[in-house]
Amino acid sequence: MGTGEGRLDWSTVAPPKRKTGGGRTTPRGTRPGEQRIANPTENERGVHSSTRYTPPVTSEMRMPKPWVPYLMVALFVVGMVVIMVKNLGLVDSNWLTLVGLACILGGLYTATKWR
Repeated sequence: MGTGEGRLDWSTVAPPKRKTGGGRTTPRGTRPGEQRIANPTENERGVHSSTRYTPPVTSEMRMPKPWVPYLMVALFVVGMVVIMVKNLGLVDSNWLTLVGLACILGGLYTATKWR
């Protein structure tokens, strides 16, 4: 055995973690089921009162529009057809690629509006 074999070099070992003292997680003088209202602008459930009025959602916003899926599929199909026509060599214009991609992106945008 040579020197240093079997011995542990303490300079390469990480120092032990320092334990921090734990503190209270609940305020002193409370019981597990009991809660104090810390903020007077909050109600019993801890919800802040607000001075801002939020109007209710109208029924036309809740109901899906019947034409949205048709427009979405039409934009996808038109975009694919335009790109296919350009790639098959029937028309030699790079603008058709941009038009086809714009139609496909329009279909994706329309898909986000479909409920």
